[in-house]
Parts: sequence; structure tokens; C-alpha cells
Amino acid sequence: MAPQGKVYRGSVKDFQGFDANQDAEALYNAMKGFGSDKEAILDLITSRSNKQRVEICQAYKSLYGKDLIADLKYELTGKFERLIVSLMRPPAYGDAKEIKDAISGVGTDEKCLIEILASRTNQEIHDLVAAYKDAYGRDLEADIVGDTSGHFKKMLVVLLQGAREEDDVVSEDLVEQDAKDLLEAGELKWGTDEAQFIFILGRRSRQHLRLVFDEYLKIAGKPIERSIRGELSGDFEKLMLAVVKCIRSKAEYFAERLYKAMKGLGTRDNTLIRIMVSRSEIDMLDIREVFRTKYEKSLYNMIKEDTSGEYKKALLKLCGGDDDAAGEFFPEAAQVAYRMWELSAVKVELRGTVQPAGDFNDDGDAQVLRKAMKGLGTDEGAIIEVLTKRSNAQRQQIIKAYKAHYGRDLLADLKSELSGSLAKLILGLMLTPAQYDAKQLRKAVEGAGTDESVLIEIMATRNNQEIRAINEAYQEAYHKSLEDDLSSDTSGHFKRILVSLAVGNRDEGPENLTQAHEDAKKLADVSSNDSSDSLETRFLSILCTRSYPHLRRVFQEFIKMTNHDVEHAIKKRMSGDVRDAFVAIVRSVKNKPAFFADKLYKSMKGAGTDERTLTRIMISRSEIDLFNIRGEFIDLFDKSLHHMIEKDTSGDYRKALLALCGGED
Repeated sequence: MAPQGKVYRGSVKDFQGFDANQDAEALYNAMKGFGSDKEAILDLITSRSNKQRVEICQAYKSLYGKDLIADLKYELTGKFERLIVSLMRPPAYGDAKEIKDAISGVGTDEKCLIEILASRTNQEIHDLVAAYKDAYGRDLEADIVGDTSGHFKKMLVVLLQGAREEDDVVSEDLVEQDAKDLLEAGELKWGTDEAQFIFILGRRSRQHLRLVFDEYLKIAGKPIERSIRGELSGDFEKLMLAVVKCIRSKAEYFAERLYKAMKGLGTRDNTLIRIMVSRSEIDMLDIREVFRTKYEKSLYNMIKEDTSGEYKKALLKLCGGDDDAAGEFFPEAAQVAYRMWELSAVKVELRGTVQPAGDFNDDGDAQVLRKAMKGLGTDEGAIIEVLTKRSNAQRQQIIKAYKAHYGRDLLADLKSELSGSLAKLILGLMLTPAQYDAKQLRKAVEGAGTDESVLIEIMATRNNQEIRAINEAYQEAYHKSLEDDLSSDTSGHFKRILVSLAVGNRDEGPENLTQAHEDAKKLADVSSNDSSDSLETRFLSILCTRSYPHLRRVFQEFIKMTNHDVEHAIKKRMSGDVRDAFVAIVRSVKNKPAFFADKLYKSMKGAGTDERTLTRIMISRSEIDLFNIRGEFIDLFDKSLHHMIEKDTSGDYRKALLALCGGED
């Protein structure tokens, strides 16, 4: 069933010993009389390939003079009926029915149009157009043109031609030219040349476009997806993003669609059914693998938790297995992980959101702050306006000017005038970065219990210079060494990891390919019985000491060597704080802004807000890479950091956070 030379990656295969007449009889008996045997229907239909189901329909009509699909519709109800009936249609007719439903009646289901037309091959598009004409006696292009508009319509029409180039021979010169043309059509142009985006993304071959996207990242310093979000809008933007995602990895695109169909309250059953049916004989195994890697749970388990009854049983049969139980990591997931490592190696300029104020006047700012706190009440707005719009170095000057002008301690005055979350945020901004980190670490180790997550976040993400400055600030503030406090408050391999990081002696040189191969081999070795060379010790000796560029190469070599991502290997072979520390280091090496974007999202998602984490990251990254974090946030979660802060916080605390955030993406 797979094309010649390719391994079959569907979850549903031809049933061995298939007999169309026998199956038709079994289905007839399952629907005969009062009620129907739904279990028998789902067991039979989900274990036959689409080609075999079509033969069963023909046999049913020959044997009983009845239409099998009509009988199934009559006997079954709801989502289960929609799923079973969808399985009975040939793929092209299934797509045709989905598109007909999407454009019929009031309103248009643009997401359905986008999903189908952005993901199908040339041949699948041609088959769809023919099936639509056969089933409804209408021209698909004319119907879509009549139901859509603007650049969205133009791109849909281009995709409907099924004329994407299929030549695997790629011209390096054309790759560079297309990347340059896309940059000039968007980022470097006043307004956007949408026609250029439509032509290149709608016509070039998949292999060619993957190289164009890599080249674009190099010359633009950002992925093509981020430029599309900035330059395009509405359904046209969503369509172009879907095209890019499908070019990169269809399995990843569909894994994301399935996850979004089930996450949160309610289930988008139409999307869930459409994808589970349409991919069951194409790439469901790949989708499962990527799903497990990306969302840290299996597709099988998410379906199990989110659906019920016969509908659930049928979906699980189409899914074909539980990857949580298997605990495996497969080629498609490895390919996605490897691509992400390669992208992370491209140097991107890091940018904060807080810049030094022009025409800075420390004494003038000190006077504004004094006025805001003098007399009855406090002008929190004025305090926020000044302190969130100055760099940390400028705030240190304001502290000195305030003392010189009024003979008062600015931090003490702020502490007495402000309260709650706003006070913690503003007072945090007034400390130097090293003082602030030292204070957060001290809070994490003092008193009953230890906040390991704070220790991991700070120690795993700071560079040598930052670590050394933290050590000095810690000693000065608490008259103890940071290393001593970490040692006395933690234990075992976790303590050794923190102490190693606290030295601030990570190599800062470039990658060494020969050494990277040896390091990857060392990390991959699970057979060593030498207790002095434990798994944790080997990971520590490499992850805590090698330079970031070198570690990126180690991770790439690890994937080539094992078909595993190093993060997956850590999660599978370790546990607790040791696992969390190593994962944080890996994610920081891979993409530090993405690491912090994920932590910010988790601090605000669900009930309640983890204000301590939110405040800590917004302060500590505001002059380093918060602009990049914003970009990663919207890429990862399809919503802006600004929007989430606005929705999840309130009052002056929200006002100050939004000022640090620096803008809506």
C-alpha cells in the first residue's frame, strides 16, 4: 500500500483473508432487527482498508439491493455515525464532502479549507477536483472563488491547480534568490508584496522550499513563520502558515491540529474525525510519534481522555497504538527534532524590550519619583512610567541621585509606598541583575523546603560572566558563598550539577566535530557498568562544561547516532530534579528564548497565576532577550505574551508588566 521504495506509515492496513461478501453479510446482520451491534460495526470497518471498504459497499448492494452508507446513517447517530460514514468514502470523495460542507450554508469553515488544500499532494488535489465534480456536478474552483475573497482566495486558487513543482533537483542560486525575494516582499518593504509570497509558496517544490526557509532564517535572523505573522493577516496569514508547516513536516502540522482539537474545554470533533480518517492510511504512525515528542503524551491517551463510548473505541482503533506504553522514539520525530537543532544553531540577534532612555536625566527622574510618593497617596502610574522605561544602569544612577538630592533611600521609600505584586516587581527592577538573581537564589534555599525550579532556571541559563557576578553579589549580600548554600541545601547528583554550574567555568570556544562525536557516543552509552562513570556523571561532565555551540553539535550527532533526541533520552533514563536540571540545560542550549517563553506560558495558563515566576522572568530578561521571547511565545502558543499578560493580570501590576513586555505582537 506504500509507494514503491517507501515504508508504509499508516495505522490501518489491508485485512488479511479479506472477503467482501462475508463482511457485507456481517454488517447486514449487525444492523438487522431492533437496534444495532455497534461494537461489531466498528470492529469490522476500522480494521479494513479504504479500498476494502469500497468493495464491501459494492458487495452489500449486490447482496441486498441496499446502500450500505444509507443504512449506516440510519442505524447510527452523532459523532460515531459521522466517523463511520467518513471511513466508507474514498479519500478524494471524503475531502470533497468536507469542502462542500465547509462552503455550504451561512458562513465558511476556512480552517477546513486551509487544512485540506495546504496539505494535499498534486495528485490528491486533482482527485479531489474530479470527485467534487462527480459528486455535486459543480466546479470546485468556481465554488471556492464565490465563497472567499482577497489574497486568501488567490492562494486557494493557486493550490487548487495541483501544480506544485515536484523536481527534487534544487538550484542553490534560486534558493538564495527566493529567500531574498521573500525578505524584500515583506520585512524590507513598506507594505507587503503578497503576490510574491503566493507565487513562491504556492509553486515551488517542497525540497526547494525547505532550503529557502533555512536560507531565509540566515539572512532575516528570524523564521519565515514569524515574518508571515508580522506581514500578513487574517485567513490569508493562517493559510500561508499552514503551507509552511506542511512543507516542513505534515506529520508535525497534523499533530498540532489534533492537539488543538482536543486541548482545553470541549472537543473539535469535525477536525478530529477528518484528520484521523484522512491520515489513517498515509502517515498516522508519523503523526503519533511527533505528537508524543512534542506534547509529552501519546495521541492514544489524549483521545482516550477526551472522548467516550463507541466513538472513542473507533478513534483508538484508527490511532493504532499507545506510544506512552511503547516509550519509543521514531525516525519522523527524530527528523523534526534534528531540524529544530539545526535551526537553533543559526545565530539570531538577541534583543531586550527595555532600552536606555534618550535624554536621560537622573536628577529629574528622582524628582518625579519623590513627587509620586510625597504626601497622601501614591502615584503608581508615574513610578511605573519612569522605572519601566529606564535601563538597569540608569536606575542605579537614579538611586544615587535620589540619595544625593533628598538624603533618602529610594528602595526604602518604594517599599513603604507600594505593596503586593507591584512592589515585588518594582523593587526587583531596582536591583542589579546579579543582585536580583542572588536574592532569588537565596529565597529558594532559605527556610523550610527548597524551590528547586528556581535554582534550575537561574543556574541552567546564565552565562559564565553572569554566574561570577551572582557569586560576588551573593557573598556581599549574605556573607556566605553561593556554592556552600547550594551544597548544604541539596544532595546527590542534583547538588553536583548545581555546584558545577556555580563555578561559572563553561568552555566558551567553538564546536569541535571530532569531540562532539565522542561526547554524543558517551551520552548514548547505556551499557557502562563502571559505577565511577555513572550515566548522571557522564551527562554532567558534558552538559555542564561544554560550550553552547559545541553542545548543539553534540545533540545533532546524538540524533544521528541513536535516532533519539537527547531530551527524550534524559526523560526516559532519569527522574526528579536531576532530570529537570539536565532538560533545562538542553532547552537553554537549544533555544533559550523558547525555554523562557514556555515557562512564562506555564506561569499563566490554567487557574491562578504563578506571579513569582512571571515577575522573575520579565525582570531578568527585559534587557537581554525578552523581544525574542515574545516571538517564540507567539510561535509556540498562537497568542501573544502581551495578550496573555493582559488577560491574566490586573491593575498597576499588569500595567508595569505590559510596559516591560514592550508591545503587542
